[in-house]
Order: sequence, then structure tokens, then C-alpha cells
Amino acid sequence: MFALFAVAAGTNVPTPLLLVYQERLQLSPEVLTALFGSYAAGLVPALFLAGPLSDRLGRRRVAIPGIALSALASLAFAAAGGSVELLFAARFLQGVVSGVVFSVGSAWVGELSLASGEGAGGRRAAFAMTAGFSLGPLVSGLLGQYAPAPTVLPYLLHTVLATAGLVLATRLPETVDLHSRPRVGAVAPAVPMIRPGDGWLVATVLAPVAVCVYAFPATVISAVPLLVDLPDPAVAVLGVLAGITLGAGTLVAGLQRRFGTWTALVGAGLGAGGFAAAAGYAASAALPWLLVAVLMLGSGSGLCLAAGLTLTARLAPVTRRGALTSLFLACAYVGFAAPFVIASAARATSAALPLEVAAVLTGLLTARLLPVARRRAL
Repeated sequence: MFALFAVAAGTNVPTPLLLVYQERLQLSPEVLTALFGSYAAGLVPALFLAGPLSDRLGRRRVAIPGIALSALASLAFAAAGGSVELLFAARFLQGVVSGVVFSVGSAWVGELSLASGEGAGGRRAAFAMTAGFSLGPLVSGLLGQYAPAPTVLPYLLHTVLATAGLVLATRLPETVDLHSRPRVGAVAPAVPMIRPGDGWLVATVLAPVAVCVYAFPATVISAVPLLVDLPDPAVAVLGVLAGITLGAGTLVAGLQRRFGTWTALVGAGLGAGGFAAAAGYAASAALPWLLVAVLMLGSGSGLCLAAGLTLTARLAPVTRRGALTSLFLACAYVGFAAPFVIASAARATSAALPLEVAAVLTGLLTARLLPVARRRAL
């Protein structure tokens, strides 16, 4: 769990520093959101490769090199502060690293938690990831505002954290029975990724819930501050807002046990309300609207992540759990495109309209989840 936390913390260290890069390098909102989203360009192919590979080679052999590369990615960021090209390369590498560790690490945590009952692994993985997501930007925002070397020191601290996670991960046991897996290069049995009859549930429930996981916080952290100026000190304020958004997801992930099959529906409903509040902030610049938005969108993200990981473990045969976890997280990271889409649409229309559309679309997803939750299919 600590390794998941450490890698997750690194993914959002650059988030509040986007304002520093914007000022230093004179970057447009579109370039900034593209930089933020280039993470997904590296992450998605890594997800599709790492999950199935870990089903065959074992979780340790795939996850541990990924954790080590997380520290190297932060060092690349520390060296890239004055170059747009190097920033894009470092963010892409960070995406590759996260794709490996999140897919394999989530499956690993789930298998290590089997004795604790159904859903325990999903809750633990969601807690570790969302806690890291919240701590990273909170610390980097404060350091970026008040500490020397704002584009270097946060990444050096994360390098230390990732190294500690690497040391702890090397002590964990392998959970994949390698003796029952085909050797590398051999033809594997044709085991489907999901059980027969579950394709519609994956397409209309699991995939859109996954997109919500990162579309919710990415919008309020990346797009909204570029559409409406934050009060000074802006870098610290953005770091605190990111910490609150993602910290809310950490706190509510444990409520999955109480909500049960209604977890995803509650998460989507909170997201719809959060988008509406963000639209209110974009229209009025009134800070109470922004606070409501970050709390609702952050909470919705955490619930969608916990529900999605639990449903993934339930749907996948044990020999394909890594592959389906990778698919779920790949869909989740499609949500990182939301800030770019919203920022581009806002330039052509208004700051509030794209957020209002997002609220309507998420409301429709909530309606779709209602009969599924009633049937206890989640």
C-alpha cells in the first residue's frame, strides 16, 4: 500500500506548479492542460502492457521496476524546469510509471487482502492512491509558493518518498502462482477478460464510472483555475485546493462498505453536483461555490474509484485480474482529457457552459446507475 501511496503522490506534484511554469515560460491554458494530460498518453499503453504481463510474470517482477522509475521520473522533472520539451517528456514518463504501478499494484493489494473479505482490497488500494494524490499537490503547492527552488525541491522530496516505497515493496510476497501460469513465449489458454454476459455492464457502468475517477478532480484542479483567477497566493491556494479535493476522496473511500452497491451512484451524483457548483464559481468567482465543488468532486472521485476496483475484482477471473484492472484504469485516465476539452470549449463559449454540460452528462450517468444499484449488480 505504501508504494501505491508514494507513486500516487508523485503524479500530482506538478499540479500546483503549473502556475509557476505558466509564469516562467509564458504558456497558454491549452498548453498547460496538454502538459497535464500528456501523463495519460504514457499511462494508457503502459496499463495495457503491465497488467497482462503481471498476470504471467507475477506482480513483483513488474511493479518493483515501476516504483524505481517513479523516483527517476521526479528527478527528470527536477532537471526540466526551464524547458517545455523536457517537461512534456518527464510528464509522459511519469504516466508510463503510473500505468505500471497502479494497475499491477492495485491487483497486488487486492490479492494480499483476500483474507479480509470482498471489497477490502479495493478500499485499501483506493485509500492509498487517493491519499497520495492529495498529499503530493498539497506539499508541492506550499513549497512552490514559499520554499526556494520551487521546481526542484518538491521533486527531490518525492524521490525520497518513492525510494522508501521501493524498499518496503521488495519485502512483500508474490501473490501470483507462477507454476500455474504458462511460461513466457508459450501460448496461454484462451481465458476471457470478463465472464460471459458481463460485457454490457463493463461498457455502460464500469467504463463511465472509471472516467469519472479522474475527470472529477482533474477538472477542478487543472481547468477551473485556468478559467477563473485564484486569489493570491495562487500557487499555495491551488496546492491546498488540490489537497482538499483529493483528500476528500481519501476520506470517503472507506464509506464503500456502508453504501454497498450504491457507492458508484452516490459518487456520480456528487460529481454532477460538483460540476454544477464549479459552473457557479466560473460564472460568479464566488469562493464558496469553489469550495463546494472541490469537496463534491473529490468525494465523488474517491467513491467511483473504490466502487470500480471492487467491481473489477468481482468481474475478472483470477487469471485475468491484472488485465481487467488495467482496462479499468485506462478508462479512468481518459478523464484526464476533461480539463483540455473544457478549457478549449470555454474559449469558444464561456467559462461556465462546459461545466454545466459536464454536470448534465454526469447526471445522466447517475440515472443509468440507479437500476443497476437496485439490482445489486455493482
